[in-house]
Amino acid sequence: MSSTSGYDRHITIFSEQGRLYQVEYAFKAITAANIMSIGVRGKDCAVILSQKKVPDKLIDPASVSHIFQISPSVGSVITGPIADARAFARTAQIEAANFRYKYGYEMPCDALAKRLANLSQVYTQEARLRPLGVATTLISVDSEFGPQLFKCDPAGYYTGYKGTAAGPKQQEALNHLEKKLKNKDYAEGDWKEVVELAITTLSTVLSMDFKKTEIEIGIAGGPRTDGQEGTDPRFRTLTEDEIDERLQAIAEKD
Repeated sequence: MSSTSGYDRHITIFSEQGRLYQVEYAFKAITAANIMSIGVRGKDCAVILSQKKVPDKLIDPASVSHIFQISPSVGSVITGPIADARAFARTAQIEAANFRYKYGYEMPCDALAKRLANLSQVYTQEARLRPLGVATTLISVDSEFGPQLFKCDPAGYYTGYKGTAAGPKQQEALNHLEKKLKNKDYAEGDWKEVVELAITTLSTVLSMDFKKTEIEIGIAGGPRTDGQEGTDPRFRTLTEDEIDERLQAIAEKD
């Protein structure tokens, strides 16, 4: 018997309409997770924001997060089932570490986005592989090109954005960001205003106000925490007190 006998059953077949159902199911999984995330690129920084939902009162809130640090300079928000999100974050961290070991400098955000998109596309080629149902938004501040914001999807597509969103009300969030960033290359203002834009976008599309424990925010290019002047190119997450300050600032504007 030929060693290739039965191989055809592992090949992904398109439908007559040219649809690839396993990829469509992966996109539905992102929506079904019922978590919204926002990404915004500013002049000197890039910001990611995600809802934070703790499903049980006995769960430690500190252990629930969709924001991951991939390398010292690159952070991500991964929207979708948390198990898939953690697995994909681990893959991204390994890719960034291998790049750092091989070339001696941190993996740029665009190179990481391209690599992750290529890995995702491989999962669409065979029926025995399940695409991960996550949308990944990456941010960093590049030493040459400045703030970077990229998003990858389960189909293996990636591109750079001024502002982006993922989740059940993605289109409404994109429409809101498009109005705010119309004819602009980035969100204007300092890091505080960029963070506030991300919060107000999420608040507007979901028609609700948030507490400091209900959202989580990551930033690249924010204020330095080491006492030096200027912005910090490293990625970090904002504390609950810092988030509360921005929520209070938004409330005062209203």
